Amino acid sequence: MAHSSEKNTDICSSALNLIGNTPLVAFDRLWPGPGRILAKCEFMNPGGSVKDRSSLYMINAARDEGKLKPGHPVIEVTSGNQGCGLAVVCAVLGHPLTVTMPKGNSVQRAIHMEALGANCIRVPQVEGTYGNVTLADALAAEAEAVRITEETGAYYTNQFCNKMNSGSHYLSTGPEIWRQTGHRVDAFLDTVGTAGTFAGTAKFLKVVHPEVLCYVVEPVGSEPIKGEAITKPLHLLQGSGYGLVPDLFDYDHLDGTFSITDEEAVEYKQLIGEKEGLFVGYTSGANVAAAVKLLKSGVLPEDAWVVTLLNDTGLKYTPIPDDLK
Repeated sequence: MAHSSEKNTDICSSALNLIGNTPLVAFDRLWPGPGRILAKCEFMNPGGSVKDRSSLYMINAARDEGKLKPGHPVIEVTSGNQGCGLAVVCAVLGHPLTVTMPKGNSVQRAIHMEALGANCIRVPQVEGTYGNVTLADALAAEAEAVRITEETGAYYTNQFCNKMNSGSHYLSTGPEIWRQTGHRVDAFLDTVGTAGTFAGTAKFLKVVHPEVLCYVVEPVGSEPIKGEAITKPLHLLQGSGYGLVPDLFDYDHLDGTFSITDEEAVEYKQLIGEKEGLFVGYTSGANVAAAVKLLKSGVLPEDAWVVTLLNDTGLKYTPIPDDLK
């Protein structure tokens, strides 16, 4: 029985209660109009990114289905954010976690995961450079994760094929956006890595509001969803633009794509900091750059509300030294 002093308190039982229900902020200083950019602050999740949501849902589903026993180890391949999210969840629920990550992904992510008790194996790159990770690099890290899974019998989360990845956003991110906007969303757009965030959120928004327009944001030169040949596999948008159409992606919920250069992503990453006081990562900069392009395109009415995500914190990134570029 709780002590009387504990009644009517507002105390979270664990860090898992901090996942989701992130604020939606208007970027009226960066974009005064016409129209409005509304950005969902996913960097405020305890693991610093949108991937906390799918981490919680994937692990809970595996436990509920009996695929993951109490105390059993977990393994995943990651660009860093999924690993950080899993590290939060596994720390609280008592699962030893091992992640494999290309060495080209920012070292801050490895430091973050290891601070939460995870074992991070940084896999040598096949063709990329630090800060630029290609599909070949990601596949090498995936192969290492599969090898360890076969050797140890650990539960492999498999974010790229796990339906609860996109399911987490259908059940949480989409409904939150719909509620926070007072049921007013004219367009939604996001970058794509596993496609879980876009697939789940767009699906929900299309169900409740079929007229909403949903767009994917891709790095210039790595635009497979648009249907273009891959000409620039090296880009700054870590965790997205791997150069293939992800298994979780669904064209049924796509209205178009926007292509963003590294320079545009950097420009808007900086503007988000200077105009809105938020330090975010490169995909967040790309998302806002694409939102501006959409509002300038004339496709939407002048009073349109465009919702996008600030996928992660800028604290996860290292400035790239000249000798590593």
